[in-house]
Amino acid sequence: MAFRTTLKIRFGHEDHAGIVYFPRFLHFFHCAFEDFFDAQGHPYKQVLDEAGFGWPAVHLDVDFQSPLRFGDRFDIDVWVEELGTKSATFAYRGSVAGRLVATARITVACIDMQRFRGVPIPEVYRALFERFREPPAPLDGSSAS
Repeated sequence: MAFRTTLKIRFGHEDHAGIVYFPRFLHFFHCAFEDFFDAQGHPYKQVLDEAGFGWPAVHLDVDFQSPLRFGDRFDIDVWVEELGTKSATFAYRGSVAGRLVATARITVACIDMQRFRGVPIPEVYRALFERFREPPAPLDGSSAS
């Protein structure tokens, strides 16, 4: 299964062309990443500050299919595409009313926040990630990613 969250696109997200400025997508995908943790009972701030694990991005690929504009409700589906010992690749599919807008693959490393060094993904997070390995259903007959 995939996790879904929805973000409201605001006036300040647009550029001079009247569409969402492309770097904003990385912020939106990270918001979805935080929402993913929060919705599963692992508030992201607690994961960082109390559990002591961070998830910095180490690689990303983003593809843009159609514009995103002020007033849109941006649905973001999140699932875990790859799961390694110390890293995981999250897939993101952003859409508006079933229209594909952007997709991304973002690989994050698990780090010990005190030492700022890579560590194996703790079992509690590995089990969480395993539950979200299946991509969402296709949009309007298109591929899932």
